[in-house]
Amino acid sequence: MFAFKKHTRINMKPHALVTNDDGIDSAFLHQLVAALLPDFQVSVAAPASEQSWIGRAMTRREEVEVIHRPAAFAGTSEAWSISGTPSDCVNIALGHLLPQLPQLVVSGINIGYNTTESLILCSGTVAGAIEGALWGLPALACSMCVPHELFSAVSRSQGQTSGDFAASLQQAARRAAQLCRATLDAPPATGTVVNINFPARTCATTRIVETCPAKIEQGNLFEQVRPGKFRFCYHPGQEIQAGPETDRGALLAGHISRSLLDFSKVGARE
Repeated sequence: MFAFKKHTRINMKPHALVTNDDGIDSAFLHQLVAALLPDFQVSVAAPASEQSWIGRAMTRREEVEVIHRPAAFAGTSEAWSISGTPSDCVNIALGHLLPQLPQLVVSGINIGYNTTESLILCSGTVAGAIEGALWGLPALACSMCVPHELFSAVSRSQGQTSGDFAASLQQAARRAAQLCRATLDAPPATGTVVNINFPARTCATTRIVETCPAKIEQGNLFEQVRPGKFRFCYHPGQEIQAGPETDRGALLAGHISRSLLDFSKVGARE
């Protein structure tokens, strides 16, 4: 049984449920939560460990453990560490942990971008937002490009970084909070995920560009390490239709990419 705190002034703020796929201890997640707190009542339901590249997987054959961690994020209303996928986290939070539905679901900030159709469909971060959208809630997925030379160290350290990139991450979190407010003011169609990608250099004035997911030929994503054994080996693929109107093109130009992913139209007949 989970106990809920009583709130007074904080309940006047819109309520945001936050998740990610890099795990509850990711510094990128903590930056997002800190940026949301001035304007939102925030609850966190995040995976206990990294769940990248898992898409919209649900834990079907195992029990999912939920651990109440209210002290994990200073100033939040509630926080839970969940031994499942991002989709598990959002579904369990909306169905069992929160006393009422929030006004917004936001997933991220992901360590690394989630651009192109291929990455979007594989992303646990985007999947967390999809779960919120399927409950009829405004939902955002937020991801950030990490410089190639920093990516391994940032990933291994659960998002810990310093210097210019740390300042850029802080700015990205602030811009994400602004985009969350704007999404509540003008929500997209039901079933739509707002997919946000921040460039490695993000500042208070970085331009936001409306984009569509780039179409790429992903090709082989595995390398043979010994006979009969293969290991995942990511490569960015080849963009079929390059241009500034795509999410990848916007990032290359140093802009913030904003794409609307309308999952209500999946399988719809024209």
